Amino acid sequence: MTRLTVPINVPQLGDSRSKHWAKVVTAVDSSKASGWAFVGDFVADGGIQDLPPGSVLLLYGERGSRANPQGEARLYTVNSDATLTLHAEAQGRAWARTLRDRAEELLGAPPPEPDLSGWSDGALAAELNRRGWRTTPP
Repeated sequence: MTRLTVPINVPQLGDSRSKHWAKVVTAVDSSKASGWAFVGDFVADGGIQDLPPGSVLLLYGERGSRANPQGEARLYTVNSDATLTLHAEAQGRAWARTLRDRAEELLGAPPPEPDLSGWSDGALAAELNRRGWRTTPP
């Protein structure tokens, strides 16, 4: 079975010359207060990525000089309409501990229902027929 994905424009935080990354978080290790607390796969930032709706996306980026970088992190969820919803953000050295509990909450939330209101009745019926269902108009 293929998993539904949507094309998301993953933003890039910070300066492109400094450290920056994005990760789809699948679990949180509560025993850690650093970036290692966030378990998941890295994805490229600064462009389009195909991600499953309901995913928790963590972005990190740095600005400033190499001697004094200023870290910034944001926590998003992926929506079925190919948008992102910002849930939390943090700056400074304690960014990971600041976002850890919120990420854990988001992972425990039920996945969002897909929004099919923008689809026409004909398109929905065609998709169901393609999957082997029989549909009749009301």
